[in-house]
Amino acid sequence: MKPDGGSLIGFGSGGMGGPEFKALNPATGEQLEPSFLSATADDVDRAVGLAAAAAPHLGGASAAQRRAFLQSIAAKLEGKAAELAERAALETGLPPARLQGEVARTCGQLRLYGEWAARGDWLDARIETAQPDRKPLPKPDHRSMLRPLGPVVVFGSSNFPFAYSVAGGDTASALAAGCPVIVKAHPAHPGTSEMVGRLILHAVREAGLPEGTFSLLFDAGFEVGQALVRHPGVKAVGFTGSLKGGRALADLAAARPEPIPVYAEMGSINPVVLLPGAIAGRAAALVEGLHASAMLGVGQFCTNPGLILLPRTPAAQQLVRDLAARLAATPEGTMLTPGIRRNFAALTEERARQPGVRVLAGGTAQAPCGAAPVWFETGAQEFITNPTLGEEIFGPSSLVVWCADRAEMLAVARQLEGSLTATVHATPEESAETREVVEILAAKAGRLVLDGYPTGVEVSHAMVHGGPYPATSDGGRSTSVGTRALARWARLVCYQNFRDDLLPPELRNANPLGLRRLVNGEWATAPLG
Repeated sequence: MKPDGGSLIGFGSGGMGGPEFKALNPATGEQLEPSFLSATADDVDRAVGLAAAAAPHLGGASAAQRRAFLQSIAAKLEGKAAELAERAALETGLPPARLQGEVARTCGQLRLYGEWAARGDWLDARIETAQPDRKPLPKPDHRSMLRPLGPVVVFGSSNFPFAYSVAGGDTASALAAGCPVIVKAHPAHPGTSEMVGRLILHAVREAGLPEGTFSLLFDAGFEVGQALVRHPGVKAVGFTGSLKGGRALADLAAARPEPIPVYAEMGSINPVVLLPGAIAGRAAALVEGLHASAMLGVGQFCTNPGLILLPRTPAAQQLVRDLAARLAATPEGTMLTPGIRRNFAALTEERARQPGVRVLAGGTAQAPCGAAPVWFETGAQEFITNPTLGEEIFGPSSLVVWCADRAEMLAVARQLEGSLTATVHATPEESAETREVVEILAAKAGRLVLDGYPTGVEVSHAMVHGGPYPATSDGGRSTSVGTRALARWARLVCYQNFRDDLLPPELRNANPLGLRRLVNGEWATAPLG
């Protein structure tokens, strides 16, 4: 199985008019075959037109059909996992073992979302039966549920070529919700993207779904992505990437004659608060845990801890000295793209020039896409008065903030912008102090972690992977991981005074799908009499 370099538009291919580009092996600097053709404006129109035509069919397909479709995609990915990981390793510099694990996570996610779609609980079906004799006004029969939005555009991410890309969480949840998907592949791993896209299209054919159910477009720049977001046939957007990129797409979508939602996961510093008791009782474990979490993936995870808050005590100072020594001994790693490497270098150089900031550990990389840890330290007052210190540096860099006392630590916590996660390490004897800081952090992050580390996002029913701006573009009201992710791609529709035969099956009296529904304010699965 090898890529051939063309966009996949329904069951056909893209046109021949777009500029060519090649993937780059970041570990060696070698350009990889084949050349890929950027999609054209006609390709965009064709992909959106096919998706719009497919939307009623996919939305009308039974949840069981969509479950089988997602299960089929998962099985096909598993069957080609070694080949997919081999190509992705060349395009990303990531270890094959990690990539095969990511394929497995992606397959589990597809199956979970398919199962959740089949259960139907996420549709939030509600029924209020008529009371014609109610005074002073009769009550009409009215019933509501979530219905799919229509074509969704998904932007593949750079750092997760499987779990957050072509068959990743945004695609899986949108398909599970009944929405056709057009993926704008990330130019850093186009070969991997095409291989995954072809497997999805095989599953589309086997499921008997319309060809517009899925398309994949290539582009080395921004034109195709912008055209997709502006296209009137597109009804929602999913994005994982930088604050600059996500904000640009959200602004484009808001400026349309018909604005559409953009669910963008963007910048996150993921603060970690260390309380004195935890430092005194488990300093060595904290050093190893912080180092492992911050350096995971060469610091290129969206949940790497980028800010460490701690009191200026002798035990904390020793912990930081030990952490600095651990960082100094950390070899350089390969970053995902030359652009990410250049941005990392520019941002760390800029931070080093900030007043009151000192380099805590600063390694030097030799490889073109290499990066060694560059950590900084500063005081609480310097952090509070300099907003740039609260911005994310994507890569192996974190900022230690020294707090003179508890009041300063809480002041820093209140100053923080939104993040995907916030972590506290404390002892049981520090419960009162923990509650105080957690109350502040709960307004700043979508996931709170106690005595653990933020990297590693469980795919489950309860998970929240989102947070207030700038972590996400929608203010943290949704999640891109977990079964709640399906609701992003749907809207509420109410049916008033409808005959039973005209209602969607989910709202009919007989409850043919056996759903759990809210009937006159009470949860029930029984048919209506």
